[in-house]
Amino acid sequence: MLPPRSPLPQLGRQALAEFLGSAGLVTVVIGSGIAASRLSTDPGLQLLENAVITGAGLVALILAFGPVSGGHFNPVVTVADRIFGGVSTRQVAAYLPAQLAGGALGAIVANLMFSLPAVSISSHDRSSGGLWLSEALATFGLVVLVFALVRNGRAVLAPFAVGAYITAAYWWSSSNSFANPMVDVARMLSDTFAGIAPASVPMFVFVQLVGGAVGVAVVVLLYPDVGAVAGDVVVPHPDPAEEGA
Repeated sequence: MLPPRSPLPQLGRQALAEFLGSAGLVTVVIGSGIAASRLSTDPGLQLLENAVITGAGLVALILAFGPVSGGHFNPVVTVADRIFGGVSTRQVAAYLPAQLAGGALGAIVANLMFSLPAVSISSHDRSSGGLWLSEALATFGLVVLVFALVRNGRAVLAPFAVGAYITAAYWWSSSNSFANPMVDVARMLSDTFAGIAPASVPMFVFVQLVGGAVGVAVVVLLYPDVGAVAGDVVVPHPDPAEEGA
């Protein structure tokens, strides 16, 4: 008996997984930020609640959708994986719009869950040299982490390692570690605890790309053969080329 087949081609399933994972990630980030701000008046406790829930949610999302698409949910990770040959240009063209659209939907859902307007443009300015350095470092660390894990045969630990890294980066980085251009764009749509003003986004995206590029360079120096396993980032998943996309 033949196994059941999805009506979507493999590439379509991967794009859908990236869409859903990105939507879920933004919903968790913004939703937990709103809940934290309503449950506590202490900024430290609010950040702790936001960080722990974001890290736990990210673990769950990578476990759920990673086996289909790899669980990137981040344009920097996708572009870095393309540089190493882990994904094709067609996959990048499918992943990036899916991530951005999913992130926007996640912001809308989070707002609506807490009885706020579906879209409220954030007024939370996040512009300073320290914040930009923070974002570059956080993105650099994320790129090195995910490729080091897969290169060393520890991709099975990636959901937990990435979740732990993001939770920690909320605290050691002055920017609270966005480390993701998709998240930057989505968080513009919520004028809440987790929001970011549109004027702050271009520089955040720029320094994240710079941090990601430096991360790629360091991975090349540390693991010159990483391209052989780049197809398993963030977690192992099917190659559309092997199934005719």
